Amino acid sequence: MSKIYYKSPEEVELIRASSLMVSSTLAEVAKVIGPGVTTMQLNNIAETYIKDNGGIPAFLNYNGFPFSLCISPNEQVVHGFPSDYVIQEGDLISVDCGVILNNYFGDSAYTFPIGEISPERRKLIEITQECLKRAIDKAVVGSRIGDVGFAVQSLAEENGYGVVRELVGHGVGVKLHEKPEVPNYGKRGSGMKLEEGMVIAIEPMINAGTANVKFWSDGWTVTSRDNQPSAHFEHTVAVKKGKADVLSTFSLIEEVLKEKR
Repeated sequence: MSKIYYKSPEEVELIRASSLMVSSTLAEVAKVIGPGVTTMQLNNIAETYIKDNGGIPAFLNYNGFPFSLCISPNEQVVHGFPSDYVIQEGDLISVDCGVILNNYFGDSAYTFPIGEISPERRKLIEITQECLKRAIDKAVVGSRIGDVGFAVQSLAEENGYGVVRELVGHGVGVKLHEKPEVPNYGKRGSGMKLEEGMVIAIEPMINAGTANVKFWSDGWTVTSRDNQPSAHFEHTVAVKKGKADVLSTFSLIEEVLKEKR
């Protein structure tokens, strides 16, 4: 098993800077996302913004991934390829972004509702965001990995949703993916104990229907097996005593979306 990288307070601040660049990149995406825009246009805007601000797109060429964003419409869960797909009214578009700044990694994802979406889709994204919030509440010294996963699983399944098991959250900061794995399911009081200095990416991936997924032949794209929509929200979080320190933010994205309404 690979070791866990425990971060100093100074390193946590460096990871915060890279995570906030991810957040501001997603806010740039928020400015232009909408019906008629292609997902490749969003990728290009993000890549340019990251480079112009002194960062490196963390996903680009990572294990051969050919783009700077993962963009996953509707039934795509994660790792979707940007393409000439034209975004439509009513879509859910999950956008995952990673940045390297000063040799440290930040990682965050947001599912964008496009225009007027159905009440069912609205509820899916609201519950998935609440799953993330509840999981972050458990990312404190003395909790266990199972407590974080249980927080996601219990709320999602109460609402009849499927919790994806093949893909999980992870440690982050020195590398894009580090130990420990952070599943979105688990038993309370089980798993590794969380300690000061751990930085983890918590990322509920919740399907409207079955938890089962399909892996595409491109080696990356993952979709729900029943083709029902999926939502994905992610924050980079430093484990602390009493209350977790969320290093990325959705407020920049949500300010843009509010202005567009």
